[in-house]
Amino acid sequence: MSTTRETLAFQAQVRELLQLMIHSLYSHREIFLRELISNASDANDKLRFLALSDPGLLGKEPDLAIWIDADATAGTLTVRDNGIGMSREEAITNLGVIAKSGTAEFFKRLTGDQQKDAQLIGQFGVGFYSAFIVAERIEVLTRRADQEAAAGVRWESSADGQFTVETIDRAERGTSVVLHLKPDAREFLDAFRLRALVRRYSDHIAFPVRMRKEGAASLDYEAVNQAQALWTRPRAEIQDEEYRDFYRHISHDGADPLAWSHNRVEGKREYTSLLYIPSRAPFDLWQREAARGLKLYVRRVFIMDNAEQFLPLYLRFVKGVVDSGDLPLNVSRELLQQDSEVEAMRGALTRRALELLARLAKDEPDKYREFWREFGRVLKEGLGEDPGNHERLLPLLRFASTATTGTEESVSLTDYVARMPSGQQRIYYLIADSVEAARASPHLELLRQKGVEVLLMADRVDEWVMGQVSEFQDKRFKDVARGDLELSGLSAEADRERIDAERKESKGLLKRVKDALGERVLEVRVSERLRDSPACLVRAEGELSLPMRRVLEAAGQKVPASAPALELNVTHPLVRHLDGLADAQVFQELALLLYEEASLVEGGQLANPADFSRRLNELLVRLVQACAPARA
Repeated sequence: MSTTRETLAFQAQVRELLQLMIHSLYSHREIFLRELISNASDANDKLRFLALSDPGLLGKEPDLAIWIDADATAGTLTVRDNGIGMSREEAITNLGVIAKSGTAEFFKRLTGDQQKDAQLIGQFGVGFYSAFIVAERIEVLTRRADQEAAAGVRWESSADGQFTVETIDRAERGTSVVLHLKPDAREFLDAFRLRALVRRYSDHIAFPVRMRKEGAASLDYEAVNQAQALWTRPRAEIQDEEYRDFYRHISHDGADPLAWSHNRVEGKREYTSLLYIPSRAPFDLWQREAARGLKLYVRRVFIMDNAEQFLPLYLRFVKGVVDSGDLPLNVSRELLQQDSEVEAMRGALTRRALELLARLAKDEPDKYREFWREFGRVLKEGLGEDPGNHERLLPLLRFASTATTGTEESVSLTDYVARMPSGQQRIYYLIADSVEAARASPHLELLRQKGVEVLLMADRVDEWVMGQVSEFQDKRFKDVARGDLELSGLSAEADRERIDAERKESKGLLKRVKDALGERVLEVRVSERLRDSPACLVRAEGELSLPMRRVLEAAGQKVPASAPALELNVTHPLVRHLDGLADAQVFQELALLLYEEASLVEGGQLANPADFSRRLNELLVRLVQACAPARA
């Protein structure tokens, strides 16, 4: 057999990563064992899945396991599996190149805090390289299960920027990772220490992790973990720390989950699910095409990672396992998309995930605020994607509001409705470019005076989101920047009479302003909203706001032309001054200035900023001239 030997250079990102492993994570060295055992478990899972259609792959070793051997004399620690193994090409690709597109993001997320940085290793698919924390040299001996007997591969590196790979004679199927430990890492040759680490990090692995029985001369192995899939055990027998460890195993996330739900369904269909809510967003959360979904097992046999058919896209952050007793072992992704049983399970698992979030919001509001900061924008997508679950989703939404300070989104719709004054019939909200801009909007002046709380929104998706819902607890939603405020239940008869009188008295002014502004505005009317500001722009119900128009235009979509209404506060000194102007040119300049000012407040862009600046300067000059005699 040819023993062709090649020396190849690591990918640049791998070289940088190796330096991090060697020099920056010294105090968290034990994580390497967790990652190597996890990789071995994945290799066994893959072989078990392939053997469903080709049982011959298992050959004379049908029982899959993981072995750990410590050789104090040679100073080596070996982690071996009898799983799928690797070909020569796979060894070069998998061990010399980081193919995952998020690797650059891995380095961006490093903080300098060893504990936090160590938590990122598995999440970004770089767990194998953590072995260089303790090893000065690593050998990988492997043979792929579907290749001819003895066609093995030996990969070796000392983390010096390159690695060698050669073809070798290897009868055993699977992979052996041989760590030549650094002198200060010999603690990992101690059997008691190794057993403790296996139980801590890998007790939930579904395959036995075997070590030699105690006694120097023993050649027999024994399992040192439970080797039972955690989700198959009764909930009463599982400790919280075991649930957390299992989450870290399936998610490669070093942080604890916020919550989890473990359930077994029996009856018409039988399956077990274990769902987790992470505490932080993954780097690829906004890549909608990124891998997502649950780990799928059928009767405890691993079938596939990232089975996205069991949860909708807006719950793509949920991690976990589903184990079906009804699906066929040879199920494929195509069959999953067409299976009615899968559709029924999808609906039930979606409800289970939303119920888990509802419990978290009710019982642990601080944790739920943490969840909302990380995943709130994703959850909002469900209002458009999943109308059947609106009643479950709406109580989970959180908003900033005029009843709170700052920009934190902490107000629920349930809280809002509970605080509504008698006579209020609508849930009021305002969308702006930022919460600060919304809080300062002139559209809030009357509502603030009447003690009406307004929800403040600033996400780009909020206008689309609010277009998907109509009411909550029989209270319709109302955008305060559109149409009539519908405050009949909160308005006194005297207020209505005053507005009617102002409208009659201002007919002439309103017509003059409309003539001055022309097609810039749909109409000019007396404002019910304003108390302190002279003017504001109001859109019609169902019309696109300026922020949404900009989003659509940036996406290359043609947006129909529209004109807002201009509302005037006829009691404001500027508007009174405008009403008294006889000079048509000065009147038009001031009317345009009021319109442009209202457009800027709404977040609009001026057609001619230089012209606006000229008008403003001329107004200021007239003001200075008017004040000059008084100073003299």
